[in-house]
Amino acid sequence: MEYARLKLRAARTSIAVSLSLALLKLVTGILTGSMAVLASAVDSLLDILMSGVNYLAIHQADQPADQDHPFGHGKYETLATIIQALIITLSGAWIILESVRRLIAGTALTALTSGILALLASTAASLAISRYLRRIAQQTDSSALAADALHFAMDVYSNLALFAGLVIIQFVNVPWLDPVLSLLVGLYIISEAVKLLRHGLRDVLDEELPPEIRDRIIALIESYPDERIDYHKLRTRRAGSQKIMDFHLNVCKYLTVKEAHDIADRLEKRIKSEIRGADVTIHIEPCQRPDCPGRAACQKERGA
Repeated sequence: MEYARLKLRAARTSIAVSLSLALLKLVTGILTGSMAVLASAVDSLLDILMSGVNYLAIHQADQPADQDHPFGHGKYETLATIIQALIITLSGAWIILESVRRLIAGTALTALTSGILALLASTAASLAISRYLRRIAQQTDSSALAADALHFAMDVYSNLALFAGLVIIQFVNVPWLDPVLSLLVGLYIISEAVKLLRHGLRDVLDEELPPEIRDRIIALIESYPDERIDYHKLRTRRAGSQKIMDFHLNVCKYLTVKEAHDIADRLEKRIKSEIRGADVTIHIEPCQRPDCPGRAACQKERGA
């Protein structure tokens, strides 16, 4: 529950910051006539929508499993990540089209100092919220918050580029630089959206967990000091913050059902305590050694 509260608080903070930045840049973009600032404002408006989607998805993802969703609701976070990627792609496409239109038609800029100051303030705020969201995402292993943090990090770089462009325009008469910069921002936004989409699709397609997590699972199984012989058929996948895994565990065939269950139960608890968000299923199988010496002798062989 503590992780759920952290994620929801981070999502609410993201919404508040996105709203403030969107209003600041929208007003400044209208006053200056800068397509670059307006493009950044559109990006911030989309941040509000995406942060809202994140909030709802995180709230739903942390609900316990029910009759209709026996495996839990973790993929709501995955869905939120995919929605973000699609929205970011649309915003990038709009920015590119509008930039090309203005580059062809030409445009006049005014009050550039206001635009420069707005972009500086936006850069500082985006940097702070990006670091905060990334920290919470790492603590809670939230893919939705990680996507949100990435988007704010994108804002930092794009705002710095736009800031440099407006400074150049103010001192050198090159008005075409404004739509060119916004065009580059649009291309950058689409490239990042593709990365987010690939990340979300990996979860939807039940791709294996990263090698480092699988290695930790294997190490926990192999180092567990109990009456088990071997394991096989380890399978893993992700659903939002959940890391779902199952495997077959071979135990001495002379154990009672309760003894075998207790071994699996203790191993499951150990994995869950070491790997945050682990959802573990263990299938018990009896040892099939044709030369089985019997339970007592087997224990003696293994130093039990």
